[in-house]
Parts: sequence; structure tokens; C-alpha cells
Amino acid sequence: MDGDLLPIGQFARLSRLSVKQLRHYDELGLLPPAHVDAGSGYRYYRRAQARQAMSIGLLRSLDVPLPVIAEVLAGAADALGGVREALEAELARRRRTLATLERVMADGLPAAPVRVVTEPDRTVAVERESAAGPADVARATSAAVARVLRALPRTGPPRLVGLFPVELDDAFEVRVGLVVDRDDPARPWEAAGVGLETLPGGTFACATHVGPYDQIPLTTHAVLAWCAERGHPLRGPVREVYVSDPATTEPDRLVTHLMIPMSKGGGADGRPS
Repeated sequence: MDGDLLPIGQFARLSRLSVKQLRHYDELGLLPPAHVDAGSGYRYYRRAQARQAMSIGLLRSLDVPLPVIAEVLAGAADALGGVREALEAELARRRRTLATLERVMADGLPAAPVRVVTEPDRTVAVERESAAGPADVARATSAAVARVLRALPRTGPPRLVGLFPVELDDAFEVRVGLVVDRDDPARPWEAAGVGLETLPGGTFACATHVGPYDQIPLTTHAVLAWCAERGHPLRGPVREVYVSDPATTEPDRLVTHLMIPMSKGGGADGRPS
């Protein structure tokens, strides 16, 4: 047998990987051995493979998925771009989580004052976006907001309402409605191809959130807890009424009303018009 070949244990020590890792990378076709003994099944590697093995170890330490590592080793120049974007998104999410935690540490557990309000029916132009779990809410909401604002002309600050299920599962739909005048003779929603819905009025438990949108769950928690303590069914959808214009308002001053339906009408889904 070629004297340059090293048994898997020796090669593992040389490349700073475990035997288990080397076997796994072989099964994936990522780092096949240079020779496999036909009788014993023992794997052997060449010293020249150590650089590739160490490169795999380096990339794994940077949280690069194995399929992407395969692309890198194959010479794909832009293979790491998606990994960088994913890490940046995760870092931003962690920073938002940290900011929310700091607010809880400073102000205590959420206990926003809750009031009972009565709302009329409202006509809204609605855009929908699928969210892949609670961590995806901000992206999905932003996407729906952007589409509805692009679609419909407006004068003055937009009157936007976000609609979310009470239980945020692994996948759910986010709806964002722009309040419109149903009697507008121009009927711009028709030209834009945007559907109208009626948000039913009724009685709502309401609390006001002041601060960044990513900290709204703190106030939502307070309203849901208030309803639970008083035995009110936790109906949905949860409404977020965006009072401030984020284009002209600092994040710490954004005002949002959180509303949980207390009457049956307020909890119904929008009725298409």
C-alpha cells in the first residue's frame, strides 16, 4: 500500500477532526478517503488531504452548513454570501431580544394599563404575508406594509392595522390593512388589484405601546394577561393599530394601540367586500 496513506485515526489527529466527523464527511461525499481497504473497510487518507479537512473544520466553527462547505470546496465564489446574510439577520434578532430584555430589567414584567374601548367597523385594503414562526413576524409585517403602501396613493400619514393570530405557531399568516374610505369615487384599490375587507367593530381590551415595534410583544403580553385574569376568551386576531408614522417618528416614540377582541364581532375575520 502507498506509504503516503495514513489510517483514519492518525489522519484525524493530524487534521484536528474526530474519527466520527471524518466518517460523516465521507458519507456526505465531502471528504472521501483516498483508499478503503476492501477486506477490512478501513479508511486511509493522504497527508495532502489535511488542508481540505482543516478547511472543513474552520468553516464548521463559523457555523457554515455542510452543503455550503461543499460549494466552497468546489470553488463557488459567492457560496458564503447567504451564510453571512443569515448570521447578520440572527445578530439583529439577538440585538432586538437584548433590547427587549433590558426594557424588562428596567421596567419590570409588562403591566401596561388596559382599558375597554368600542370600535366601529372599518374598511381596509389588505395585504397578506406568510410568516415562518414568531421570529419572522417583523419581516412578514414589513413586507405586507410595503406592498399595501406601494399599491394605494394616500394623503397624510397612513392609517395601518396589523392583524395577527393569538397563537403564533410555526407558520401563520400576517395581514396588514390600510384604512380607506369605501365611498371614495376614485376607488384606487380596484386599479391596484387590492382586496377590501371589513374589520368588524365591537368591544376591545386595549393598551398603548410606546416604543420600537419589536418590543410590542411586551404590551401584547400585558393585554392577554389582563384578559386571562378576568376570564375573557382570548379571541383573535390581535390588532396592532399603528398611530405614528415611522417615516417621521423616532423608534422610542412610536405609538401603537394593542387591541384584543372581547365581543364576538370584534374577533371575526375580515369580511371581503
